[in-house]
Amino acid sequence: MELSFSHTNEEVDRLIDRLINATEGIKRPELIRELIISSLKIGQENDYLPDLKMINRTLREMRYTTRVFGPYRNRKKVTIFGSARTKPEEPIYQKCIRFSRLLAAQGWMTITGGGPGIMQAGNEGSGAENTFAVNIRLPFEQKPNPFMDKNPRLITYKYFFNRKVAFVKEADAVAVFPGGFGTLDEAMEVFTLVQTGKTSPKPLVLVDDEEGFWEQFFDFVKEQLLIKGLISGEDFSIFTITKDEQEAAAVIETFYKNYHSVRFHDELAIIRLNRPLAPEQVHTLEEEFPELLQEGGHISCCGPVEVEADEPELAQLPRLVFPFNRFHYGLLIAFINRINTF
Repeated sequence: MELSFSHTNEEVDRLIDRLINATEGIKRPELIRELIISSLKIGQENDYLPDLKMINRTLREMRYTTRVFGPYRNRKKVTIFGSARTKPEEPIYQKCIRFSRLLAAQGWMTITGGGPGIMQAGNEGSGAENTFAVNIRLPFEQKPNPFMDKNPRLITYKYFFNRKVAFVKEADAVAVFPGGFGTLDEAMEVFTLVQTGKTSPKPLVLVDDEEGFWEQFFDFVKEQLLIKGLISGEDFSIFTITKDEQEAAAVIETFYKNYHSVRFHDELAIIRLNRPLAPEQVHTLEEEFPELLQEGGHISCCGPVEVEADEPELAQLPRLVFPFNRFHYGLLIAFINRINTF
């Protein structure tokens, strides 16, 4: 029979309901029902073994990811990218230790790739109790570093794409130290996800070495991307470059000075704040960021919106709500930074 996500599968639906009820403790049964139907449809539609193995492994890896990160949902986390080849005696390694130690002192947790180099420095600075490692199976370089080996917050992936999801989905901030192809790939993915609104706004700090690794990258971006019209000026709001680990930590902390989180619903952007803004401050935002608003739109102060009923723990937070044009995500980062100045 051809399976449907609507309740038209007769005996199959009844069996799924029985399975869910018999299992007990199932959260969000409607979504679990859809997962089961998706699995059955895959079995009907595909007998190519590598595809089935990949889908199965992906689901297992993501399930375990949510299990490991789940107990720490209420703690902010910074993902640290950087070269696996950086040696402990190098100044940039020591800078990463100091950086992650600063954030750990503010209550932040660290997510790294769990390998050597900058990853090890991030785990070392945070301390084993404040850090995660999302490792990858490789024939070289990438085995767990001594600070994460046998740590309960160590996850080892087969697929890079699952690992990348964990790096970004679980992070409230991203710090990128100098590195090679892998580091640049990870950094560019975060750039793209923020630029296109496919991840929530978050601070992205490029922590530079004394030779200006990221300064030279910045020159390339200006001369080859901006001047040629391949990006826009507002995209420079997405990232900050600094050689100072204290400034890097301050950029991350300041991003959440008043801004709490955002939720998008249809044309609305719902900005949750830690404290309300005065009417004149809201007026200033409207004057300074008209490009964010749909034509004729305004920024309003309010409490929780009906669509947020599934997040009751945030109900007490004040909101800014406006019809967002969905084009200027780089400018949205600048908007958040401006909110934090009031």
